[in-house]
Amino acid sequence: MNGALTVAGLEVRLGFRNRWVLATTLLMAVLALSIAMLGQSPAGNIDADPLIVAIVSLASLTIFLIPLMALLLSYDAIVGEVDQGTMLLLLSYPVSRTAVVLGKFFGQTTIIGLATLLGYGLAGIIVAFSQESGASAEGWIALAKLIVSAILMGAAFVGLGLACSSFTRQRGAAAGLAVSLWLLFVIVFDLLLLGALVSGFDSVISEGAFPMMLLANPADVFRMLNMELVAGSGLVSGFAKVSANASIATAGLWGALLLWSVSPLAVAVLFFKRSDI
Repeated sequence: MNGALTVAGLEVRLGFRNRWVLATTLLMAVLALSIAMLGQSPAGNIDADPLIVAIVSLASLTIFLIPLMALLLSYDAIVGEVDQGTMLLLLSYPVSRTAVVLGKFFGQTTIIGLATLLGYGLAGIIVAFSQESGASAEGWIALAKLIVSAILMGAAFVGLGLACSSFTRQRGAAAGLAVSLWLLFVIVFDLLLLGALVSGFDSVISEGAFPMMLLANPADVFRMLNMELVAGSGLVSGFAKVSANASIATAGLWGALLLWSVSPLAVAVLFFKRSDI
């Protein structure tokens, strides 16, 4: 475990020196603050907690930005060091391959956690204290749920990126595979399900099977967790409302997101232990 923590600390330091990480973190903070400031105007018209209104927009932003940030961090974490020859040096120390993958996972997830807490926490505070009545307890709980679930979703995509990095032998191939996974989980998966629903396949897909299909996508699990609070308020529409109305218990959604946060990591460890360096 000491070896994993050492690698994790190194990953955190290197991550915050990465210009792509800094740019993505800054972009997330700017967009979150913009949503916080601009998203307050419709709150009076729909008589909703302004913090809840902001959370709906932040959740939509998170689905696109956090997976991208996680994959940018992790796609070359293994194969990049193998190409540069530093992985052989790292493994010459008393640290196992499992500890290397775990350390990179913990370090990169920490970076995502700090960026999410900074951007969304600051946005939530601005929204809450810019209103005379402040935010409700329900709004603060929803914000905490948003931040924790965003970090878990980020951990899932860090694991997926590490699996890509451990599986491939070239950085270009790892980048292509990571982009393909982002497109699949963030865009294509929902389009395929929505296409099936509007094309008449809803008569083939049972009512109980549809929610289970949503669990196959960590982005949809995240969406269901954060949209269930406002599913009936009229603040969401389209596929977001469909997934928000899926009949899955909250405990089951948290369990699915936790499973997604560790399953790709286990695959990455397996691939790296079997790879030839």
